[in-house]
Amino acid sequence: MIQEYQIRLLPEQAASEQNIKAFIAKDKGVDVRTINAVRVLKRGVDARQRTIVINLTVRCYINEMPQDDEFERTEYPNVEGRPQAVVVGAGPAGLFAALKLIELGVRPVVVERGKSVHDRRKDIALISRDHKVNPESNYSFGEGGAGAFSDGKLYTRSKKRGNANKILDVFCQHGASTSILSDSHPHLGTDKLPGIIENMRNTIIRCGGEVHFETKMTGLKLAQTGVQGEEKVVGIECVTAEGSEKAFNGPVILATGHSARDVYRYLYGAGIEIEAKDIAVGVRLEHPSELIDQIQYHNRNGKGKYLPTAEYSFVTQVNGRGVYSFCMCPGGTVVPAASGPKQIVVNGMSNSQRNSPWSNSGMVVELHVDDLQERSLAELPPLEGVEVKGGPLAMMEFQERLEKTAWLQGNMRQTAPAQRMAHFVNRKGSYDLPKSSYTPGLISTPIHFWMPEFISSRLQQGFKNFGERSHGFLTNEAVLIGVETRTSAPVRIIRDKETLQHLRVQGLFPAGEGAGYAGGIVSAGMDGERCAEMLAQYLMN
Repeated sequence: MIQEYQIRLLPEQAASEQNIKAFIAKDKGVDVRTINAVRVLKRGVDARQRTIVINLTVRCYINEMPQDDEFERTEYPNVEGRPQAVVVGAGPAGLFAALKLIELGVRPVVVERGKSVHDRRKDIALISRDHKVNPESNYSFGEGGAGAFSDGKLYTRSKKRGNANKILDVFCQHGASTSILSDSHPHLGTDKLPGIIENMRNTIIRCGGEVHFETKMTGLKLAQTGVQGEEKVVGIECVTAEGSEKAFNGPVILATGHSARDVYRYLYGAGIEIEAKDIAVGVRLEHPSELIDQIQYHNRNGKGKYLPTAEYSFVTQVNGRGVYSFCMCPGGTVVPAASGPKQIVVNGMSNSQRNSPWSNSGMVVELHVDDLQERSLAELPPLEGVEVKGGPLAMMEFQERLEKTAWLQGNMRQTAPAQRMAHFVNRKGSYDLPKSSYTPGLISTPIHFWMPEFISSRLQQGFKNFGERSHGFLTNEAVLIGVETRTSAPVRIIRDKETLQHLRVQGLFPAGEGAGYAGGIVSAGMDGERCAEMLAQYLMN
């Protein structure tokens, strides 16, 4: 007999299968000797009260053993000699698109401007050590995309884009812990994700697909459809790291990520419709993880032996705009996420154990396209070579301007501008800074002075609101590190809602975060799968 139960346990009770069995036996009147196995389907921490409890949904196998896998496996056939499609970008949208194409009998050719996930590590290390950013291999570009070295969170609120459980199953099939299937906020960890990504790539190659690294798309190959004014994509043109030119044929899934600014400029110049999109910008806020544990678990001793490193989520409204925490990394580190020279961009990550002495999150303010008025832009100093002209690229150009301002504040290195939290709120300079996980180093600057007022003033009020909600959160033990600008794509590549093709150009399927249709690993993966399904239908017509 198989029974499913929803139970609430103390953390020490939920720490082992033996304890869970004993609780079920007593609570449900079942002989513990007949419970052969317990499978946790959902797990979440309820820390709203002084007594912390773990909410579990469990499947209990009574007088029988589990016969099925914990996850559903996908069969990937050999697609050699089958119709071909090109996938530009090997981030989550591109990788899941390629795997879905194989599942549907289409041969994918994956083209990635950056290096393999293994080789990226060397270039990422140079950012901290030598303050050098390789514009083709960094935290944003390379196999695995921006998520490969920034945490691997798998939580999504998206229910309409596709099957989130399928994405988690595919990760498990390629080496992820099955705990991601039950955790309320599943997380792979920066230390585990690269190996999983390599396994996904190996599946693509084993099934007859191709993966090309250090191969940058320079343009789309277009042909006339026969209908006046309509064109279709028949392939892409590329250049390799050595400077040789290549071309690949087939309809295209464009999954280049939210930092491929050259792609946005190319599309705009080629007359392929795009539009500016709302984003959120701000800072990365870092606390001692022990302090966050104490606050969230209402205990001066912190998390203790049986609880995970504490998370938080804050949101408020200030003067008509949302102010909220983003990409919270418990027990994590702040990393330099610039994708080119003369930029300071920060992000956060955690390894699978989440055992760093610090916890961080993005703290950002909603920025609408309509906010980019002359008054707002005047609050940023004019910078040579960076101009906000308006139009589809306006939000992207604003990002560039803010990132270059931060770079100048950081002494034109990857040293990040920083300020203690309470000093920022009270508009005071910080003569010293606390220890930080940000390895390139921090430099004290008055962020409240040089960040645009319509952002900084909302952050200041937001921090006051959060401090009132969680006593001890607003503190000078915490440090603001600037700037957090890559929360989502600043551009949307316009596509048809039904076919997912570009509105004017057939055979072009913009996908994932970079196209403006996803916000994280899972939603990007789902969007990549949907685009693959539409491309397969397109090939059949």
